[in-house]
Amino acid sequence: MLHDFRLHPAIAEIPADQWDALAGDQPCLSHAFLAALETSGCVAPGTGWVPQHAALWDGPRLLAAMPLYLKHHSYGEYVFDWAWADAYRRHGLDYYPKWLSALPFTPVPGLRVLGVDEASRRTLISRVIAQVRDSGASSLHVLFPTEEETGWLAEAGLEIRHGVQFHWQNAGYRDFDDFLARLAQPKRKKIRQERRKVADAGVTFRVLRGAAIGADDWAFFHACYCRTYAEHRSSPYLTLRFFEDFHHARPESCVLMIAERVGQPVAASLFLQDAEALYGRYWGATEFIPCLHFEACYYQAIDYAIRQGLARFEGGAQGEHKLSRGLEPVRTTSAHWIADPRFRDAVRRFLAQERDGVDGYLDELTEHLPFKRQDG
Repeated sequence: MLHDFRLHPAIAEIPADQWDALAGDQPCLSHAFLAALETSGCVAPGTGWVPQHAALWDGPRLLAAMPLYLKHHSYGEYVFDWAWADAYRRHGLDYYPKWLSALPFTPVPGLRVLGVDEASRRTLISRVIAQVRDSGASSLHVLFPTEEETGWLAEAGLEIRHGVQFHWQNAGYRDFDDFLARLAQPKRKKIRQERRKVADAGVTFRVLRGAAIGADDWAFFHACYCRTYAEHRSSPYLTLRFFEDFHHARPESCVLMIAERVGQPVAASLFLQDAEALYGRYWGATEFIPCLHFEACYYQAIDYAIRQGLARFEGGAQGEHKLSRGLEPVRTTSAHWIADPRFRDAVRRFLAQERDGVDGYLDELTEHLPFKRQDG
């Protein structure tokens, strides 16, 4: 049976209940998350993100779907292809617009091709590739898919790229001290020293979730978030309205940790939570306090994940400094289809070399894990 393939210029065109039934519990893949990005204007043609969500329909029933965008730049992706765009430019060709399946501004691995069954998901992949080919665009990129999806994308002709993130895994720890006890003594000592510096500075934390997060809390957090971007001479991607809209739609997905000193807020870190994991997203501070970043972004998160019985804490993109704080290296993938055969061959060769480099990097990182070595 030939099902109806459509591109939707707004996620609102796809019923939320049907999308979420395929997407599962992951907050960043939820209809509410993608809708809040669009209604707040963070994802829109004016910001270089043109929604073109792919869907396969059987009448009114959603069989498969993919978050999909036409991109006019490569900002907010966390898989870097600026060199590829520059190569196109130097040859007098247009790299943009390109097609992108990803969670905007969010390097969280997970489902990218949603569907009722494998056949529907594979069909959607083939229809999207055909759409990209017919559009005359340079390329299609699928960022941070699952291992299963990566296999399907490779079989469909996409080139696979590897990367590295750092995730904390819960080994059944009773509490934070139990976690520390599993670390090698120098690492354990360093973490205790860093936490002591924050405590000695008079900093305490309020951990807020769901309805406990108020309008003033969001306003303070967003000011901190914007300050972090300003310190890096960059512009923030997300508006206060986005955070408020998403919180209104999915309050229990939001965890806000606010650092205070003498009753005054001095920093804030935002996490998203589902039934299995805690996802570190954004942070900022109004002043510099030694080691506050580590406490607000890692130690408080690990402590919270243990108390909540979560399986893991994903610390986000990059950051070797996370290794010594108990987060472990994890391989990530992305998949890339390049229309021009000449560039496709060049990208294929580059990615083969890069994968070898990532393999060596992962081996090196694994040798420096902070945990006690097991005898025998």
